Amino acid sequence: MVPEFFHVAIVGLMILVPMFFIYKKAGFHPAWSLLVFLPGLGLLLIFLQLAFLPWPNLQDQQGQES
Repeated sequence: MVPEFFHVAIVGLMILVPMFFIYKKAGFHPAWSLLVFLPGLGLLLIFLQLAFLPWPNLQDQQGQES
Protein backbone atom coordinates (compact mmCIF):
# COMPACT_ATOMS: atom_id res chain seq x y z
CA MET A 1 0.00 0.00 0.00
CA VAL A 2 2.79 2.44 0.82
CA PRO A 3 4.60 2.01 -2.54
CA GLU A 4 1.31 2.69 -4.35
CA PHE A 5 0.95 5.95 -2.47
CA PHE A 6 4.44 7.02 -3.53
CA HIS A 7 3.63 6.24 -7.16
CA VAL A 8 0.48 8.33 -6.97
CA ALA A 9 2.33 11.18 -5.26
CA ILE A 10 5.11 11.17 -7.87
CA VAL A 11 2.70 11.17 -10.79
CA GLY A 12 0.67 13.92 -9.13
CA LEU A 13 3.78 16.08 -8.74
CA MET A 14 4.79 15.39 -12.34
CA ILE A 15 1.48 16.94 -13.39
CA LEU A 16 1.20 19.66 -10.75
CA VAL A 17 4.67 21.23 -11.04
CA PRO A 18 4.50 22.00 -14.79
CA MET A 19 0.96 23.38 -14.43
CA PHE A 20 2.19 25.54 -11.54
CA PHE A 21 4.85 27.10 -13.77
CA ILE A 22 2.45 27.52 -16.71
CA TYR A 23 0.03 29.47 -14.53
CA LYS A 24 2.86 31.51 -13.04
CA LYS A 25 4.23 32.48 -16.48
CA ALA A 26 0.74 33.31 -17.72
CA GLY A 27 0.28 35.72 -14.82
CA PHE A 28 -2.44 33.77 -13.02
CA HIS A 29 -2.19 32.69 -9.41
CA PRO A 30 -0.34 29.34 -9.37
CA ALA A 31 -2.90 27.83 -6.97
CA TRP A 32 -5.20 27.41 -9.99
CA SER A 33 -2.97 24.49 -10.97
CA LEU A 34 -4.69 22.46 -8.23
CA LEU A 35 -7.68 22.15 -10.59
CA VAL A 36 -5.72 19.35 -12.25
CA PHE A 37 -6.83 17.04 -9.46
CA LEU A 38 -10.54 17.51 -10.15
CA PRO A 39 -11.47 14.68 -12.49
CA GLY A 40 -12.97 15.79 -15.79
CA LEU A 41 -14.26 19.22 -14.88
CA GLY A 42 -10.90 20.45 -13.56
CA LEU A 43 -9.05 19.84 -16.82
CA LEU A 44 -11.87 21.41 -18.80
CA LEU A 45 -11.74 24.52 -16.61
CA ILE A 46 -7.95 24.73 -17.00
CA PHE A 47 -8.09 24.54 -20.78
CA LEU A 48 -10.93 27.04 -21.02
CA GLN A 49 -9.23 29.46 -18.65
CA LEU A 50 -5.87 29.36 -20.41
CA ALA A 51 -7.44 29.50 -23.87
CA PHE A 52 -10.05 32.23 -23.51
CA LEU A 53 -9.19 34.50 -20.57
CA PRO A 54 -6.78 37.36 -21.23
CA TRP A 55 -3.43 36.63 -19.62
CA PRO A 56 -2.50 39.27 -17.02
CA ASN A 57 1.20 39.27 -17.96
CA LEU A 58 0.37 40.05 -21.61
CA GLN A 59 -1.70 43.05 -20.55
CA ASP A 60 1.24 44.36 -18.53
CA GLN A 61 3.62 43.97 -21.48
CA GLN A 62 1.22 45.67 -23.91
CA GLY A 63 0.79 48.59 -21.51
CA GLN A 64 4.56 49.10 -21.27
CA GLU A 65 5.08 49.03 -25.04
CA SER A 66 2.48 51.70 -25.80
